[in-house]
Amino acid sequence: MKDFRDLLVWRKAHLLALASYRSTEMFPKQELYGLTSQIRRCAASIAANIAEGCGKHGNAEFQRFLNIAAGSGSELEYHFLLSRDLGFLTAEGYEELHNGVVEVKRMLASLSRKVNEERLAG
Repeated sequence: MKDFRDLLVWRKAHLLALASYRSTEMFPKQELYGLTSQIRRCAASIAANIAEGCGKHGNAEFQRFLNIAAGSGSELEYHFLLSRDLGFLTAEGYEELHNGVVEVKRMLASLSRKVNEERLAG
């Protein structure tokens, strides 16, 4: 069992979740149960799945949760794009969030490869 707080990817995902919550504070009220809710759930899901995977026994389970986190990252990436195109995010705000989610997805892919290599070697 690993402590998720020790993982840099979890810390980055947590910061991304915080930024996602802040960025949706000014979204139109009619989006509260739509795009606002979707963005917040996706963003929180990334860090939550990393944490849950750390609590599982074995690298296969951990890797499965990293894959789920990566899927939530892809969904979040699209929601940011949609928010920008709807005018809910500025171009600058979108770039910052987009760069954050891309970085987290890259880190997840790298960690997943490492976990898979350890699983196959052990």
